[in-house]
Amino acid sequence: MLDREGPVPIYVQVAEVIQEQIAAGKLRTGEPVPSEATMEAEFDISRSTARNVARELRRRRLVHTVRGEGTFVGPLGVPRLKQTRALYVLIANDIVTRIRRGELRPNRAIPSEKALMRQYGVAKVTARQAVSRLRQERWVFTVPYRGSFVSEPQRWPKDS
Repeated sequence: MLDREGPVPIYVQVAEVIQEQIAAGKLRTGEPVPSEATMEAEFDISRSTARNVARELRRRRLVHTVRGEGTFVGPLGVPRLKQTRALYVLIANDIVTRIRRGELRPNRAIPSEKALMRQYGVAKVTARQAVSRLRQERWVFTVPYRGSFVSEPQRWPKDS
């Protein structure tokens, strides 16, 4: 629980929470720390506060940041644990599962890029890649200035 009225800055408190996760082994060397978007949602903080959290963790030499890839537990040079699939593929697959279950229905909108960014803690480009993949596979179609919508079942990939 964060003390929003106390003397310790919020970013320091969040950094301490993440430091405890590292010490407890919940975040292991080479694993990514929560993204700025994830921290925003989880701790109800601003993007600039989330950036300060990463800066504080780097100052404490607990993490390192690789431009364009994220912030990872451990010093610069430690091998990063790689996911077996790109994150945008995992997001697209999750949305396909929701479509198949009937949670997302034909001719109804899928979550917006902004909603995907918050839900999965990813950058806009990753959310955009996920939607693009869904569009290429014909799970969804996009209407300019309106969003992306679930396609009719007859348009879905045949192997589904």
